[in-house]
Amino acid sequence: MIGNDVIDIKQSREESNWQRKGFIEKIYTREEQLLISNASNPEFMVWILWSMKEAAYKIYNRQTKVREYIPKKLICFIELHNKNFIIGKVSCNGNMYYTKTTLSKDEIHTVAVSNLEDLKKVTEIEKKSILKDSDNIPYLDSSLQNTIRDVSVSHHGRFEKVVTITAF
Repeated sequence: MIGNDVIDIKQSREESNWQRKGFIEKIYTREEQLLISNASNPEFMVWILWSMKEAAYKIYNRQTKVREYIPKKLICFIELHNKNFIIGKVSCNGNMYYTKTTLSKDEIHTVAVSNLEDLKKVTEIEKKSILKDSDNIPYLDSSLQNTIRDVSVSHHGRFEKVVTITAF
């Protein structure tokens, strides 16, 4: 399964004051708050962690069909961090999701998968032939091949990302 989230940094600055009283405490665990406070760029770390949570939540929602606001139940772990990308994990109610976050000065894009090996198979696609099921969850219509593939759609500000897992 796959989920993704994209954040337009410019749009986030216009729409959200992440430094307002109570914001960090409401969304992030103590360990995540430490990651933010110790980061060389706390603003980026806020949105990196948010993006990881959102991407993982899309898989969790697909699995459970439960829609709920649970940011503190989506617990982020960063395993590798350099200036271009972050490899991490997000835990939620006994499930583990594996993430790769790509960083640029204008956007943060996180892809989450339920199977670690699938991180190598993620591909960005055009937004066509995408349908939604009765729970409003998107999938790729591959009726010519008689299969349904998971797809994740995310858009924010100037950016839109549509990703799926390719079958090698």
